[in-house]
This record gives sequence, structure tokens and C-alpha cells, in this order.
Amino acid sequence: MDSKKKSIEAFVAEQNDRKLLFTAGPPSLLPENITGLRPCFGRGDVDYAKIEEQVLDALKTMTGHRNIVRLQGSASLALEIAALNFLHGRVLVISTGYYSDRLKWLADSAMRRTKAVKEAVSIDWKSLEEATGRFDWVLACYTETGCGLKLPIGSLKSIARRLGSRLMLDATASIGLETGHHEADVIAYSSCKGLFGLTGASFIAFNESASVDVDSFYLKLGTHQEKLMTGPYHSICSLSDVLPKHDVFRAAVVENKQAFSGRMRNHLTVSDSHQPLLCTHVDCEITSRDPRAILYKPRGPVGGSVVCHLGEVHLGRAAHADILIGLELPA
Repeated sequence: MDSKKKSIEAFVAEQNDRKLLFTAGPPSLLPENITGLRPCFGRGDVDYAKIEEQVLDALKTMTGHRNIVRLQGSASLALEIAALNFLHGRVLVISTGYYSDRLKWLADSAMRRTKAVKEAVSIDWKSLEEATGRFDWVLACYTETGCGLKLPIGSLKSIARRLGSRLMLDATASIGLETGHHEADVIAYSSCKGLFGLTGASFIAFNESASVDVDSFYLKLGTHQEKLMTGPYHSICSLSDVLPKHDVFRAAVVENKQAFSGRMRNHLTVSDSHQPLLCTHVDCEITSRDPRAILYKPRGPVGGSVVCHLGEVHLGRAAHADILIGLELPA
């Protein structure tokens, strides 16, 4: 290992030691986030063009979609653009909490702005079998971070198929961690959380082209697809050295999830089939006396605590959930 790589690893280790992250992303810092960075430009830069192609191809392989568009901005931007450009007709939003409420807002906004959406209704996730009628789209959060809930992808696809619908997913909290994203027709997500990149990039992956003509330069999918504005160049570079080792870093999340769930098995609020890798909701308040600890604060009132498991990603398969020492857990 050369001295430059050693100095980067020492710097990253020092920075990670300053914080104990129990938040939903970005995860702990990786040396690969930094080694992938370089000066770059979106036109005429052959080196960057090769990096972007490799990253986008890896993401398409990960989710099984034929097309992908990269954006400079949060997953919220990607979701809004996806809603405006793809949603039409009758839309069924599966209600799971704060982030699904955001999807309902986006569907309602699309109805007002493009007129392509004719109706948007919500149904509680526990009542999915009661959904009847015909819908053009089913819209859902694969993982609802705010309450530590995962909706099994097979159930979502089954409901969409029964209602004659296409399936669009907010994959922000599931990408890179959960399987089965190929079951959805359209997904949107960001570069951080389960991809382990730096913040700043978001992505829309899909199979069939968008059918709604959006009267906006910035919110029109084609603008980003044709790369008519500055892209998330450095965020994509931060993924270039990470994705080839993604399984190694994901192992740390699995280890932390299993360790925390085992310690807190008497306080878990959802069944095993609804447990996401990213986070865990418990029915008690989790605190910390360690000044380095940053606890996750859900955007909506859910009671108890949500603990996320990205804080030891930098350790990869060497992670042993030692980070849990920083929490005050019930006996």
C-alpha cells in the first residue's frame, strides 16, 4: 500500500472516530469515497465519461433496470421528477408513514400540474388486501425509514399485478440493502444510504420511457437524460471505488442489524418479514451518554426509537457491532 493511500485511510479512521452514527445516511466515511474523487467535467472528459458509465452500469445491474438517469440533488428531487414524468391515470399510494405521505403529496402535485393524474388515493399498508378496482400506478416506499418498516417486494408486486398497475418505488432507504428492486417499473433513490456514496446524486431507474410531457426545463426527465445541465460528477466519482466492494461494506450493515435486533428482540415492533436492513424501530427510548453519538430523529411522531445501522460501514466484514457500546440499551 503506498503512502498516499495510507494517509487517506488514517485520515478517514480519525474522522470516523469522531462520531458514532446511528442515523439513516450518509454512512460512515470510506477511503474509497475519497480515492474515487478527481477533477472532472461532463463534456469532453473521457476519463469521467468512463467512470460515469461504469457506475451507472453497476447500478442498472444492481436493480435490473434497462435505463437510468442521474441527477444532481436529493432523492426527493428524483421522486418529484419521477412522479411528474411517469404517473398518470389513477394512482394508489400505500400509506406507511412520513415518506409515503410525501409520495401522496407528489402524486397530488402531479395531478394539479400535469393533469395526467386523474385521481390519487391512499390505503394503509395493513389493508392492502382490501384494495379493489383498477389503477394505473401503485406508489410505495420499499423501506419507510421513519418507523423502521419494510414492505415485502413480492407483496407490492402482487398487489400491483392484481390492480392492473405499474409499480413505482421510493427506494431511497432500500437501495443496495434489499433485493428485488427489479420488480418495480420505476424506482428513485440517492447516492448515500445503502449505496455508501457521498451525498449529492440521485437516480431514476426504469424500463419503459416516461409518457408525460412536463412543461419545465428542470423537472422534465429528458433534460437530465440528455445531460443538459451540470451533473453530480463528484458524487458519482465517490461511488466509483465503492461499488466494486459494495458487498464488503454491506456486510457491516448486516452485522449491526443482527446484533442490535438480537439485543432488542423484546422491544421490536414489526415482524421479521417487515424488518429492513437500514434501521430498526423499538418501543423504548434509546439514549446515549457518549458525546460522539448522533441519534436518528424521525421526521414524524412514531414513539420509541429508530436506530440505523450504517455507522460501521467503513469496517466492512471486520465490523462486530462494537458501535452499540455507545448506546444506553435496556437490560
